[in-house]
Amino acid sequence: MPEGHSIHRLARQFSSVFGGERLTVSSPQGRFAAGAARLDGHVLEAAEAHGKQLFLHFDHDLYLRIHLGLYGAFDFGGDETFIGSSSIGAPRRLGEQEVAGDDGAGYSGPPEPKGAVRVRLVSKHGWADLRGPTACEVVTEAERQKVLARLGPDPLADGADGAAGRAAEFTRRLRSKGSPVGLLLMNQEVLAGVGNVYRAEVLFRRRMSPWRLGRSVGEAEAGELWDDVVRLMNDGVRQGRIITTEPQDRDDTGEPVPVSEAHYVYKRTGLPCRRCGTPVAGTEMGARKLYWCPSCQAD
Repeated sequence: MPEGHSIHRLARQFSSVFGGERLTVSSPQGRFAAGAARLDGHVLEAAEAHGKQLFLHFDHDLYLRIHLGLYGAFDFGGDETFIGSSSIGAPRRLGEQEVAGDDGAGYSGPPEPKGAVRVRLVSKHGWADLRGPTACEVVTEAERQKVLARLGPDPLADGADGAAGRAAEFTRRLRSKGSPVGLLLMNQEVLAGVGNVYRAEVLFRRRMSPWRLGRSVGEAEAGELWDDVVRLMNDGVRQGRIITTEPQDRDDTGEPVPVSEAHYVYKRTGLPCRRCGTPVAGTEMGARKLYWCPSCQAD
C-alpha cells in the first residue's frame, strides 16, 4: 500500500498537470458512473493529500476522495506539455508509471481504456486512469472535513506555524493509548500516512521496541519519533522512494542508493543488523509483517 509520501507526490502530480483545467470525467468500468457525471465538465482547482487520503478539489466545492489501498494505481499520459512529477500507484507497479502519448505522429487523445478503469480524467493535453482503489467517491466540503476529523496529524502537512501543534497532537494521541507503539504508528487516527516500511524503520532508528505501550512513551521520546517521521517522509517526497539508512550504515555508499541498502530492518529477516550484527527478526503485528532488531530494540 502506498504510504503518505507517495500520496503527497501524487497530489503534486495532479496539481502540475491538471490544475486549473476543465476536465472530462468518466467511468469506463461503469462502477463510478454517477460520481463521474457529478464531476464531468468541472475545473480541478487543487489537489491535496492528508495521510493516505487524496482529495481532488473541483469547483462548486466538490471533491473526489480517493484511497488507493493495496491495489489502487494511476496511469498518466499526454502530449509534450503534459509533464508532472510522475504518477504514483501500488507497489505492484513499482510506484510510478507514465504512458507515452506521442509516437511521433502527435497526441490525439487518450488511448482506449485497458482493464477495469474506475475513473478517467481528461484535459486538453493529457489523461489519468485510476484502477483498483479502496475508496473512490464524490464528497462535499463538509463531508471532507468529517473524514479529516477522524485522522491523526499528517507529518507532511504544509504550514510551518502549525508544525508544533501537529507534533503535540501526535504526542497526545500516542500517549493516550494502551496499545503497542508498533500498532499505533500505523493507526491512521493516531498518525496519518505511515505504513509498514516507515513503521519498522522509525522504530529501529529510535531504538524502540514495537511492543512498547503508547502510554509508556515519554513526551520527549514521542517528539523524537515525530521528528524522525517528518524527516524521513519529506525525504520520500523528494526522492520518490523510501530510504532510511544513513550513509555510514551502508556497505554500498554510492548514488543512487541500491534497494538492498535502503532499509535497516524492513524485509531483512535473518540478515545481520546493520548496527549490531544481531539477526533481524520478523513476525506479524496487526495482520502486517513486522521487522525489528531484538538487540537494538530490546524492551
